[in-house]
Amino acid sequence: MRSTRATGAIERLNTRAETKQYSMVRTSSELFFLVQRTAGNPVEKLSEPLPLDEFVAFVNAYGPQKPKRVSKLDVAFEKQLVKKDKE
Repeated sequence: MRSTRATGAIERLNTRAETKQYSMVRTSSELFFLVQRTAGNPVEKLSEPLPLDEFVAFVNAYGPQKPKRVSKLDVAFEKQLVKKDKE
């Protein structure tokens, strides 16, 4: 099934948002759009119908984002890069 990537993107979005309010709808022409379920409005359309790759990119960019993990080694490397640029 081609929608596995889209389903995974929706799962990640729901995890980031800490709710299960987002879902997707697949049309007969293999286009996807994002919908949100709320108490007052059962289904709110959040995007236009998009092809699979564009839909996954849209969902990945939508909603709260997880901060990137930065290790101590990454910080030390960034400091070295800054020093080399100044010299």
